Amino acid sequence: MDVPRTEVASALPRLVGRSAAWTSTLEKAARVARGRTRVVLTGESGVGKSIVARYLHGQSPRAHEPFLTISCASVPDTLLESELFGHEKGSFTGASKPRMGRLRQADRGTAFLDEIGEMSLRMQGLLLRFLETGEVRPRGADAPDICVDVRVIASTNKDLFAMVADGRFREDLLYRLNGSHLAIPSLRDRREDIPLFVEHIMASCGRRMPVAPAVMQALESYSWPGNVREIQNVVEQMVAVASGPAIELADLPPRIAATTAPGSFVPRRERRRRLADDLYEQLLSGSCGFWEDIRPLLLNRDMTRADLRQLIGLGLAASGGTYRGLLTRFGLPPQDYKRLLNFLAAHDCSVDCREFRAGDGPRATSEPDLRDRRLRRDMAWKSRLSGSGQTVV
Repeated sequence: MDVPRTEVASALPRLVGRSAAWTSTLEKAARVARGRTRVVLTGESGVGKSIVARYLHGQSPRAHEPFLTISCASVPDTLLESELFGHEKGSFTGASKPRMGRLRQADRGTAFLDEIGEMSLRMQGLLLRFLETGEVRPRGADAPDICVDVRVIASTNKDLFAMVADGRFREDLLYRLNGSHLAIPSLRDRREDIPLFVEHIMASCGRRMPVAPAVMQALESYSWPGNVREIQNVVEQMVAVASGPAIELADLPPRIAATTAPGSFVPRRERRRRLADDLYEQLLSGSCGFWEDIRPLLLNRDMTRADLRQLIGLGLAASGGTYRGLLTRFGLPPQDYKRLLNFLAAHDCSVDCREFRAGDGPRATSEPDLRDRRLRRDMAWKSRLSGSGQTVV
């Protein structure tokens, strides 16, 4: 069977930015691209790790060979083995014909493993074997293994060393992958590039418009938890809704317009604390909603579970350590109580409310508190037992 050559990425991607942080990253990437080592890209969601991966491929001697992306987060573990290594006909239910795996398709080229931190321990073991031997064994195959020459680039928004310490990521796999490491800066660390992004995104929309100075100041002051992905969405919205010849403050989303208030800009602090603070203030002011804004940020991986736990902790601290009080502060109706607990438990974001309750000594537990505790416990167990089959709204 011939290897398809349809996904060849010889053209370099469009890279936007002239800031020192971005320029330094690209200079290092250009040096790394010329070698043969595997690369790990780290950074928050939305910073452009996939763009940098394509840049590495385009600057490498493999530029005219295939570049294939495998999303480890979007493919279920039961199918990821087939996605990477392929399978033979009849090797599992539904395998009506043989399939060539993505690693074999990328022979002589580059395979980009996006969100490598989402890979199960079992799949990590299979990937480690491939990295050590360069051999691909399709699922259900009896024939000898197939040798391929693939450069692997992996990306993650997680701390892989912390995951190793927690037993959630194989240490030997990390060292096999981490031949070179590139940390992609967040948009907050390259604010001087924001005007360039605005101009570039407007050009891609086919509608260039002047931007009022107050609008650009608000864009530069905003924390951008979703990074480049978020600013693209925001600029496209502004261009679509603008009724005048220029972009004005009225065209900004409320969560960004709030940064124009006096004293609203705070110098950058540690990311998780900073993001939680910003979102908490926006929830209190009513400029964003939990289900409309916070939930999509988590599901789209524009915020981490640790960010959401920090946000929930701020709400519990202000509400005396009760989730029912948190509903009021977050602008949620009382009937959303079970939905919120279910959502937090399903995404491993539940926070123990007892540490936020007043009192140094033992505290008598009221009947409502007992009900709250039992409900949270039941929700957590249901989430663990049902796994990926649970529906969370």
